[in-house]
Amino acid sequence: MKKLLFFLFITLSTTLFAQKPALVKIQTNAQCGDCKDRIETALHQTKGVVYAELNMETKVVEVKYKVSKTDVATLQKVLNLAGYDADDQKADPTAQKALPLCCQPGGH
Repeated sequence: MKKLLFFLFITLSTTLFAQKPALVKIQTNAQCGDCKDRIETALHQTKGVVYAELNMETKVVEVKYKVSKTDVATLQKVLNLAGYDADDQKADPTAQKALPLCCQPGGH
């Protein structure tokens, strides 16, 4: 009986405290498919990111992430260090200059 109660307690605790990922949409200055790949890869390599996809028409990247592992400011910083603007946060100038010419502002 104790084992059953312990099992139920663990199961319910896990269910109650399981965290649903948060969703954020971040405006970028991506210009091409290479930008899309670079942005999505950088975000997917970020601890806590569950999903990231850039819509090339709107240039908005949708990111699902675990709040206990990361936050919006960190996600924006990842994009900045990859060479891209993130909402009102400007890209790191050195990272932006390291991008292929087609991915730099005015490149297309």
